[in-house]
Amino acid sequence: MKKLKRSGRLVDMTYFLLQNPNQLISLTYFAERYQSAKSSISEDLTIVKSIFESEKMGYLTTVPGASGGVRYEPAVPLEEGERLVQSLCERLEDASRLLPGGYLYLMDILGQPRFMNDIGRLFAGIYRSREVDGVMTVATKGIPLAYAIGNHLDVPVSIVRKDHRVTEGSVVSINYASGSSNRIQTMSIGRRSISEGANMLIVDDFMKGGGTAQGMAELLKEVKANLVGIAVLVEAATDERVIDDYISLVRLEEVNEKTKQIKAVPGNYSKHLKF
Repeated sequence: MKKLKRSGRLVDMTYFLLQNPNQLISLTYFAERYQSAKSSISEDLTIVKSIFESEKMGYLTTVPGASGGVRYEPAVPLEEGERLVQSLCERLEDASRLLPGGYLYLMDILGQPRFMNDIGRLFAGIYRSREVDGVMTVATKGIPLAYAIGNHLDVPVSIVRKDHRVTEGSVVSINYASGSSNRIQTMSIGRRSISEGANMLIVDDFMKGGGTAQGMAELLKEVKANLVGIAVLVEAATDERVIDDYISLVRLEEVNEKTKQIKAVPGNYSKHLKF
């Protein structure tokens, strides 16, 4: 890259950091990229850090030492998070989404990359201090959300399946009780998918009884990995939840199949936002 003036460096540096969340970037890299002294780069980063935090765009964390550098950690301010969740609530209250059994059609929402990207950034900000090594979800509807979160946390995504595929090699399988259907089901994951001791974030697009999330938690124990949190896009109101430690964006207070009434309200996410 050709040598840039400070204004140009600030624009390019900001763009670079936004496109590479949670990656540790050395000052040497920036100095070589912009053909500038490290002292100038440090001053530039101080300006970027000030803007990020004053505008609540995220955090710019400095890691000292020879192998250190700076890391951009995405975050969403409370006001933006509220607007995002309110938009989701309004979409979910469309009566045409109602499916038998009190479920809602979500594929059109999950299939919108830009919206999922915003949701992923929101969850990444919530879990930024948890030292997440990977994201885990069950195929297939949870995959778009899991990848959105994984992208902003810069961690890999592990897919749990209810059927064994030979392309995944050796797998670990467990039987679990579905909280919504009260049936015994099987889930499995490739042994190479999750490293022993990894700190994993479970992602669930729709949680009713919580049996699927609990099953994934048990699967983590089998592969000797650690559970650091459970991120839920939409939860259904119920008195028969088998888990209680999770963070949800939306809670369905009412789903009436007879009257076609759906009432969606914000979940418990707001108390976990840092900004």
